[in-house]
Amino acid sequence: MKRILVALAAVALVAGCASTPDTQEPAAVEDRAPGAVKPGPATEPIKPQVIPSAPITDPSKDPRLKDPASPLSKRSVYFDFDSDAIKPEFVPLVEAHAAFLRQYPNAKMLIQGNADERGSREYNLGLGQRRADALKSRLVLLGAKEAQIESVSLGEEKPVCTDPTEECYAKNRRGDMLYAGEF
Repeated sequence: MKRILVALAAVALVAGCASTPDTQEPAAVEDRAPGAVKPGPATEPIKPQVIPSAPITDPSKDPRLKDPASPLSKRSVYFDFDSDAIKPEFVPLVEAHAAFLRQYPNAKMLIQGNADERGSREYNLGLGQRRADALKSRLVLLGAKEAQIESVSLGEEKPVCTDPTEECYAKNRRGDMLYAGEF
């Protein structure tokens, strides 16, 4: 009797483990042929910057910081309403600043997170801090040293525009990257 019960239990166990084949959609195939269009945000690659021939030990003396043709002269990253996500159009700018910080390990940066006037003062301080921290995190992921960067929030206290319009609010939703000597 025990042998029959054991045999029935084994048959029940095997029958319970049987499965039916899944009917999944096949995976998409990516075309890696030269010239193929790749999905994703349309960003333009950063053109290599000419590094000065004479070694510069003071990062603030690097002429690229003041050259309007250089991405390093641009210091603001703008954010969407109520967001701390870095927009794809600003990724090359952040990458250029990360490369600069890697080149000059003694360079120091202050990131000031800002928000528009909508929302409470406390909320805007928190949002500004999240924006500054998002920029700092991206720079560190790209090779800058964490000790080189300080992130602070100014909330709604340092607007560049004071009109109550969406265009003006958009100018105030930003993170400003400043190098030592500029703050």
